[in-house]
Amino acid sequence: MKQSKISRRSFLLGLGAVSAAAVLTACGGSSSASTAASGSAASGSSVVYRTLDQIKESGTINIGVFSDKNPFGYVDENGEYQGYDVYFARRLGEDLGVEINFVSTEAANRIEYLQTGKADVILANFTVTPERAEEVDFALPYMNVALGVISPDSNVITTLDNWNADDQMIVISGTTAETYLTKEYPDIPLQKYDSYATAKNALENGNGVAWANDNTEVIAFAKQNPGYTVGIPSLGSQDTIAPAVSQGNTTVLDWLNEEIKALGEENFFHKDYEETLVDTYGLDYEDELVVEGGVTGGADAASSEAASSEAASSEAAASEVASSAAAQ
Repeated sequence: MKQSKISRRSFLLGLGAVSAAAVLTACGGSSSASTAASGSAASGSSVVYRTLDQIKESGTINIGVFSDKNPFGYVDENGEYQGYDVYFARRLGEDLGVEINFVSTEAANRIEYLQTGKADVILANFTVTPERAEEVDFALPYMNVALGVISPDSNVITTLDNWNADDQMIVISGTTAETYLTKEYPDIPLQKYDSYATAKNALENGNGVAWANDNTEVIAFAKQNPGYTVGIPSLGSQDTIAPAVSQGNTTVLDWLNEEIKALGEENFFHKDYEETLVDTYGLDYEDELVVEGGVTGGADAASSEAASSEAASSEAAASEVASSAAAQ
């Protein structure tokens, strides 16, 4: 979730500035013969990535997904990856003409996996925030999200005000829930876990009075596990989920953006929802959660389109500066 108020215009212009810096830096480096590490987002940085051409040449794309977050990313009884993000990932591989190597990731290592080249793209319920955008590049969104809080029916938590100092809130390390609560509710003791599975077990074992996570995930948990209620279905600001790539990897980022726009024309993400999420959420949540073509709906659509135009102008200016630098 967003931890500071920032306009969409400022956020996207900031992204353009970061991309410009990344391109300028890359111009001064030498290319590697290896397809595993082809670029760097900052001078002296260990951030590496493969370009789109290198991915195509290798015949395989490495996509980071969750393996324990049903219905978004999980491994079924046959050992196959399934879920909303996985369905999207498979379409990316199909349209790119390459095989997919699914890389199981946790919330806390999503950025690390991009920066170290373990994943070319992360599709793991990755909420877009300005802070994360300082470390990775986000493509257009494909889902809406907020925070939610789930607790046992025996003690349903409906507010975070007047919190009992002896009670602990369960969170997953590296998630927006951890960041939001640390900033907005510093007096709430947090019990941190590394994975969805361990946080789930902690809630079931009564290690904490409640669990804060993406509302899509806690709503799904409550529907699949009788005895629990999402007493706070929306906490903090409304945000979006988007694919992420290593900072400066413009070839893959640009392809993803064009792909998301093209998929929106065929209502792909509504189909994805109906194939993977409808059994959990029903049809009532579909239009609320799904983002088609990278444009958020309602009143935000016009401003989003304008902001995207500004970002494109900023990126064009960055490319022009980079070209000049390369010529020198």
